[in-house]
Amino acid sequence: MHIGLIGLGKMGGNMRERLRAAGHTVVGYDRDASLSDVDDLAGLVAALPSPKVVWVMVPSGDPTRQTVLALRDLLDEGDLVVDGGNSRWTDDHKNAELLAEKGVGYVDCGVSGGVWGRENGYALMYGGSEEDVAKVQPALDALKPEGEFGSVHAGPVGAGHFSKMVHNGIEYAVMQAYAEGWELLQASQEVENVTEVFRSWREGTVIRSWLLDLLVSALDEDPGLEGVAGWAEDSGEGRWTVEAGIDHAVATPAITAALYARFVSRQDDSPAMKAVAAMRNQFGGHAMRTSAPPGGDAPSQGS
Repeated sequence: MHIGLIGLGKMGGNMRERLRAAGHTVVGYDRDASLSDVDDLAGLVAALPSPKVVWVMVPSGDPTRQTVLALRDLLDEGDLVVDGGNSRWTDDHKNAELLAEKGVGYVDCGVSGGVWGRENGYALMYGGSEEDVAKVQPALDALKPEGEFGSVHAGPVGAGHFSKMVHNGIEYAVMQAYAEGWELLQASQEVENVTEVFRSWREGTVIRSWLLDLLVSALDEDPGLEGVAGWAEDSGEGRWTVEAGIDHAVATPAITAALYARFVSRQDDSPAMKAVAAMRNQFGGHAMRTSAPPGGDAPSQGS
């Protein structure tokens, strides 16, 4: 098939190559002219046969909305826009409405696979009508991993990105569990080779996973992770998952705790923990850790 692809960064650029390797014709556009096959969006649309299919891989929020609005003015009835970025599912409903005014279809597609997707394929979760999904199905089949799994038509518009949001929320919790286990093993005097313990878990255990494989790879490069700053950003989807849990009265304690742990990671000296330490000192006389006075050692921490 012929397909337009907007956004040729790490994900989009690799997706273009995987699609081309499968025999599809891809016309790519990016603000970086060195990556683009055409000069602008109008050139991309003009290069596609009808019905035109354009896949968008740009940051969520306003960049995606502005791209959708620009495409609405360039596309015709029967054409299709696929949003493969990390948009919030509620944005999908509005984007679909905007395009429907011109008779243009819309499919939202959650994409997972990262930098490994070009070689291994991308897990795809998509939402939209059967008719619209059929227009992009050859590309979906080319992008998915080999085998029976890795691709799902999750439901109507919004279902794809909602599924990807929950996927990422689960990812938060799983990574946090591995991280806490690693810290505990590191702190213990009982275990002599933490990296090898994690490596042993890669086969035969119920907690084996690709995330575990990646952690072992990172530990091989830097066993104590001394070169890694203890700061973890959140992409937004963890927050959206927690909010969706609240909206649907579904408890998500593990995902919520993992999200909050990322917030704590950004504080060198947590104000909240200062308050906790002060309260412990007030009610129990527990020692507080304070800075060393000029020219002297820090006060003893006590028991």
